[in-house]
Amino acid sequence: MDPVGRRHPARRDVFELPNHPPIVFLTVCAKDKKRILASDAVHRTLREAWTAADSWLVGRYVLMPDHLHLFCSPGQNSPVSLTRWVAFWKSHASRHWPNRQDAPIWQPNFWDTQLCRGESYDNKWQYVVENPVRAKLVEKSTDWPYQGEIHPLIWQPGLRRTKIGRHGGRPSIKQRTAHHSTPEGGAPTPP
Repeated sequence: MDPVGRRHPARRDVFELPNHPPIVFLTVCAKDKKRILASDAVHRTLREAWTAADSWLVGRYVLMPDHLHLFCSPGQNSPVSLTRWVAFWKSHASRHWPNRQDAPIWQPNFWDTQLCRGESYDNKWQYVVENPVRAKLVEKSTDWPYQGEIHPLIWQPGLRRTKIGRHGGRPSIKQRTAHHSTPEGGAPTPP
């Protein structure tokens, strides 16, 4: 099936250099685009789930009524796969969901993009944080209560890694890697 008609996102490996993890942008949708995510109780539940699923660290995020966007980065040297991490926090959030009648909560898949340049984190965030304004939910993005940042994800300048493309083995992109800070108390543990 061609990419335009794709019903499920293609999974690509996340590239990283040792001690310099990448930043990944995720979009996760509620099952059948139900408008169940934009509430104080759900916001608390998701923050708790992301904190419990600490093999990846959540940076900035925005909850929309029927989907969410977040930026994340591996939280340890040998993190679980992105797919397994997302499955863990979706399950954790579902078990602690404030409104049982909302079940099932999540679409089975998610969309992910590894950011390639330091400036793309800020540029992508500026676009994402304006989603509530474009959806006419608020007049200013700062008025939207269902957004935040759990861990600062900071780009490490000057480091480059070449990703080998699928086009005859030629390099396809250059990407900067990310550096993140660890929370107080030491290195995070896997879920």
